[in-house]
Amino acid sequence: MDFRPCIDIHDGRVKQLVGGSLTDEGAKENFVSEKDAFFYADMYRRNNLFGGHIILLDKSGTEAYDKDLEQARAALAAWPGALQIGGGVNPENAEEFLDMGASHVIVTSFVFRDGKIRYDNLDEMKYVVGRKHLVLDLSVRLKDDRYYIVTDRWQRFTDEELTPELLTSLSYHCDEFLIHAVNVEGTGTGIDEELIGILARSQGNPITYAGGVSSFEDIETIRDLGAGKIHFTIGSKLDLFGGDLSFEEIVDYSRS
Repeated sequence: MDFRPCIDIHDGRVKQLVGGSLTDEGAKENFVSEKDAFFYADMYRRNNLFGGHIILLDKSGTEAYDKDLEQARAALAAWPGALQIGGGVNPENAEEFLDMGASHVIVTSFVFRDGKIRYDNLDEMKYVVGRKHLVLDLSVRLKDDRYYIVTDRWQRFTDEELTPELLTSLSYHCDEFLIHAVNVEGTGTGIDEELIGILARSQGNPITYAGGVSSFEDIETIRDLGAGKIHFTIGSKLDLFGGDLSFEEIVDYSRS
């Protein structure tokens, strides 16, 4: 189990937002950093942390997205070959992100269209970047006591239910999964143990879980339920982002 750090960028600033609150009109902010994305990426480099993700939270084609992209470019230059990037990724720009220094591109909306998995789009992404450079974001929200994959900044439900079988099947098409538990993302209220149980029953690719981590007990639960094979990330509860969990202690703990 590894600690996978994050850099979320919104309107050109490193921020932590409450999951599911982001719309074109704005979002509920937990934290807005005075530091830029380069600062965080360089810190991750100095701590030799691989597999972290940069997420561009603004809508592609907007002025805000261009500011996000400028921050991301600096972060990738600080720790080339070690960070993943997502947000507006498609076959037209995916290679550019890899050329900027990303180890992987993270894709959701391009693959999940019209409520379904578009395997033709998935195959196109694989052709452009290669399976080993592709991460699928299968972030989910609860509906009718089931977990459904959501797209478009977590606002749009697909018809695809997240199951161990789906994860195992999709493992043939990508290198890793990134999964946000949107209902608890950014709340600091604790992890979604039921979802982690689903992830633990999959066979295949590495998984990074995000959402609600608020204590070392939560991390231990992820380790236990996931049999040590589910990686984790922490956002607003981390002291780097205004929280009370020590970054240094988290790094030490994940290596113990």
